[in-house]
Amino acid sequence: MAYQVLIDTQLNDEILSMIGDDCELHLWQGEATDPAILQQIEAYFTYGHPKTDGTVMDRMPKLRLISNFGVGVDHIDLAAAKARGIPVGNTPGLVDGATADMAFTLLMAAARNLIIGEHYARSPEFTHYDPSILQGYDVHGATLGIVGMGNIGTQLARRAQGFDMQVLYHNRNRRPETEAKLGVIYASKEELLRQADFVAITVPMTPETRHIIGRAELRLMKPTAVLINVARGGVLDHDALLEALQNNWIYAAALDVTEPEPLPRDHPLLKQQNLVIAPHLGSATRQTRRGMAQRSVDNLKLGLRGEPLINRVV
Repeated sequence: MAYQVLIDTQLNDEILSMIGDDCELHLWQGEATDPAILQQIEAYFTYGHPKTDGTVMDRMPKLRLISNFGVGVDHIDLAAAKARGIPVGNTPGLVDGATADMAFTLLMAAARNLIIGEHYARSPEFTHYDPSILQGYDVHGATLGIVGMGNIGTQLARRAQGFDMQVLYHNRNRRPETEAKLGVIYASKEELLRQADFVAITVPMTPETRHIIGRAELRLMKPTAVLINVARGGVLDHDALLEALQNNWIYAAALDVTEPEPLPRDHPLLKQQNLVIAPHLGSATRQTRRGMAQRSVDNLKLGLRGEPLINRVV
């Protein structure tokens, strides 16, 4: 008899083939989901970051596993899952390199006016070369500040070495082994913000990191600095960022994530020329997404069999 599994969105063929025929999949449709189906659900495979709190869990009395596609689990109420004895699996370690690549892509794009330049190069206005326009800032030899020296922050620091960058970092706990290996320098958050030419946020989304960068922090940054966020949208105060960009407190920002996601189509941030924005592409490479899919499916099947998950959050 097939396991009964809830999914929050239609899955692609690759993931469906990994899951195979031993699971019968049912699509979550919010309040419209058939209660009779929810009574039978044994596992929830979360793909598109659906809000999953205790109320949702309680609608599935047989639920004994949540397998999340991705590392971030801020959309899942972990305390509620723990209280109900429901393991939550995720996919850490697999996204680090791709996300660090994306952070550096955004950094370069903002520093060198790549998006504005690309649009200009395609426009009717570009009729001759003018060396005086769209002058950005050097990346090589600059100072990179990393807020959050976890796996992704460490990978980003490695990439910065190739550009002869000095790397400052701020973290809840110092990382002496990383300092020794990569030559990164610990700094208070305030020192980092004052000194860095580029500030990259790579912290996980928790109640403690919400709006870790706000108005006060942005006012500390250099007017020539670039802010990059590849963490979660909620770690950055978007109202404060808009004020900073409109008033040139900083040179530019580059975001892979926002809150909400996506931003409303009339959001004023979308009109800012000094903002580079991507639709959450941090882990969006074929290799990385394939690995995430396999890990989340492996967690799903192990949990359904009552075996330990490869990666378990709670």
